[in-house]
Amino acid sequence: MVYRSALALGLFAFAAFAAVPAKPTFSKDIVPIFQEKCQECHHTGSMAPMSLVSYEETRPWAKSIKQRVATHQMPPWHLDKTVGISHFSNDRSLNDDQIETIVRWVDNGSPLGDPKDAPQARVFSDDNGWKLAASYGQPDMVIKSADYTMPAHGQDVWFKPETDINLPETRWVRAVEMRPGTMQGRRIMHHVLANLIQDEPGEEMAQGPGLLMEWAVGKNYDIYRKDSGKLLLPGSKIRWELHIHAVGEEIRDHAELAVYLYPKGEIPKNRVRLQSFWAFPIFGGAGLDIPPNTQSSTIGYHVLPHPARLENFQPHMHLRGKAMEMEALLPDGSSQVLSYVNNFNFNWMTNYIYADDSAPVLPKGTVIKITAWYDNTRTNPNNPDPDQWVGFGDRTVDEMGHAWVNVTYLSDQDYADWLSKHKPERRGRGATAQQ
Repeated sequence: MVYRSALALGLFAFAAFAAVPAKPTFSKDIVPIFQEKCQECHHTGSMAPMSLVSYEETRPWAKSIKQRVATHQMPPWHLDKTVGISHFSNDRSLNDDQIETIVRWVDNGSPLGDPKDAPQARVFSDDNGWKLAASYGQPDMVIKSADYTMPAHGQDVWFKPETDINLPETRWVRAVEMRPGTMQGRRIMHHVLANLIQDEPGEEMAQGPGLLMEWAVGKNYDIYRKDSGKLLLPGSKIRWELHIHAVGEEIRDHAELAVYLYPKGEIPKNRVRLQSFWAFPIFGGAGLDIPPNTQSSTIGYHVLPHPARLENFQPHMHLRGKAMEMEALLPDGSSQVLSYVNNFNFNWMTNYIYADDSAPVLPKGTVIKITAWYDNTRTNPNNPDPDQWVGFGDRTVDEMGHAWVNVTYLSDQDYADWLSKHKPERRGRGATAQQ
């Protein structure tokens, strides 16, 4: 019995090792990985600084690619999948075999191989097109903010115009997508908020309409699950917040929001709200006080007033941000670690969207605990000045900590129906504590 177990383990290890080619080539082994995980951003005319489509474009960057991939800096997926929920609908991370294949390719001299082995090249549409158009067609409406001209040099700006949605009747939204108006605009925009302003007397969830959408590098769209959506009423407005910074060149641009609607008369069962769960005891950053050359943490708690499904986890911090965890403290006294981003990177506000069968469904009274860790030392490569005291603020050199989460509130009956079909999973904490 012991011999058979050892043999089975050895065969498993051999199979895993054999999944990585001994001598990978660009044409046969690297291109399929890049097409699946990298080229969406790394193609000519896109936001990335280099194209990784052809061998000629890729070869000069081989050593840099190896370093970024081996250290899990690229693709930008900074979540620890060994802690909490591990399945995501937008997972762009590389698995161990893919990482080892790329490393081995570079170590072996980055050979081209036989071009005939390469899959058919991907065709990329004009970047002025909407990404969701492939699935949903052209948007039902495109809402634009006013233009703003950012000087070549100056302090950060928070531009907050309002735009009428001009909707004649009540409609429900099934997906939204946001972007700066031009590629140049992406250089100056840190983030964009589209706050939904509408009068809802007697609003039963007492949560308000919330944000219609938040954009940052790493998040482009929200797609609502089947029979869920956001409500738009006649007379609604968008109150924008464009956080803009100078980049050494005068640039004029605006934000654009594409809205995909349910067919007229179709009313989804559940309403989604994009909420901000702060990692502070009091809204406004009370308790965020980071002395020079120190590491620290803050914690915030938020009670769910109704049963709810959490659709995603998107940490938001600034340059001293190090890690963030979202944990559910359940009414029965148990707890679940839902997600833990252990390698937060300010340059990528990645949105981690839970897969349909993994999105946590939680009872009324659950407390959502958000813990944020900060690194104000010289070991943080993004830290502009570790000798400075850092407090709460909107500027990039200030700090904050919260998670953007799309929350779908459920009725008590819907939760009871869900509970009868599912056994809630208990997710352990794992190695999440920051030292």
